[in-house]
Amino acid sequence: MAADVADVVIVGAGAIGGWASYFARAAGAERVVVVERDVAGYGASSRAAGIVRAQGGTEATVRLGRWSIDFYKRQASLLGTDSGFRELGYLLLATSEAEVRAGRERVEMQRALGLDVEWLDAPEATARCVVLAPEGHAGGSYLASDGAIDPPRNVRAYLLAMQQTGVELRERTPCIGLRTSTTSEGARVEGVDTPSGTIATRNVVLTGGPGLRALGELAGLRIPVGGARHQVAVTEPDPAFDVERMPMVFDVGAGLYWRLEEGGLLFGMSNPTEAPGPARAVDWDYLGRMRERLGRLVPVTRGLELRKVWAATIDYTPDHLPIIGPGVKPEGERIAGLTVASAGGHGMMWGPAVAAAAADLALTGRSDVVDCDPLGLDRFDESGRSRLATDPIALPFPVAADDALAGADASGSDL
Repeated sequence: MAADVADVVIVGAGAIGGWASYFARAAGAERVVVVERDVAGYGASSRAAGIVRAQGGTEATVRLGRWSIDFYKRQASLLGTDSGFRELGYLLLATSEAEVRAGRERVEMQRALGLDVEWLDAPEATARCVVLAPEGHAGGSYLASDGAIDPPRNVRAYLLAMQQTGVELRERTPCIGLRTSTTSEGARVEGVDTPSGTIATRNVVLTGGPGLRALGELAGLRIPVGGARHQVAVTEPDPAFDVERMPMVFDVGAGLYWRLEEGGLLFGMSNPTEAPGPARAVDWDYLGRMRERLGRLVPVTRGLELRKVWAATIDYTPDHLPIIGPGVKPEGERIAGLTVASAGGHGMMWGPAVAAAAADLALTGRSDVVDCDPLGLDRFDESGRSRLATDPIALPFPVAADDALAGADASGSDL
């Protein structure tokens, strides 16, 4: 029987793993195998809201968002298919003076990086987004080139890209162990164990969303990634939403966002006061409270029925930033050939860029997509706390995140 050998094995067939496999093949890796415990895109990758923005809260996230948008726009010419990106514009709303100050400082940083972002006062914001109430906010930052993709279509796009480039996808094949060896130069990865046997390889990329922490433990890594419930709902259609384009809006302080969807309004949220862990049901009470807030900011939604409501487990990191770097054990030992990649709950927004950077690291040890050195596992201490400043533009993941990541298992799993 021929040995099962691959140039690169990628664990996880969500948005990060799927696109990483395509980028690895495009960069010249001969045999790329993706192992997935369920089916590709089964978790949050097909249940996300699909919002994509270059308006990051740090220089790194600006670069990741901009790279991903550029890739989404190039997909049709590269692949003959795409993820359905639509340029809608994005308004990051401020509702307090503190948020205004922070938002204006953020705009200065983003403009210095070349983003054509502008600050809109309250009347300008209402004029740009005509369903937005004139009161209850102080305007916000706006970038016309931000937009949204269709998450199920994104799964289809990376599956087609994998097929076109000859990536081997093994669904319902979990990674149950990582083989390593110790040499005079230190530890290095040698293979991935599955229920069907071992795939010999000297390059492994660990993805996996909320389950990434458990995967890391197979190799003795401490990966501070947890899972939290995220909820999305879509209202029934209304004539106010029957337009070709309307800006998406993020009420940053409340962690509530919305955009057009099928003639209605899609809105999503996460509750920072609930315990971390896998999503098992819709939290109707919190959904109701956020729906009331939405009604104050978008009065036309008052009284509209809901067409769809769902919950999914999304991943988060303590600083809301991605993890892109080598496998490093808590004591500082690096495992050669092992790369860790997590979008920290932003798989649609940063997914292609994180995936491309991870493929670069696995094959060459560096990437031009973003400076990966600050984004590795070595930025976290033994309690999972990061030395980097938290990205201020993120969903309000559970405030108990640090405790959960340092102690009890919060890795969760996708639906």
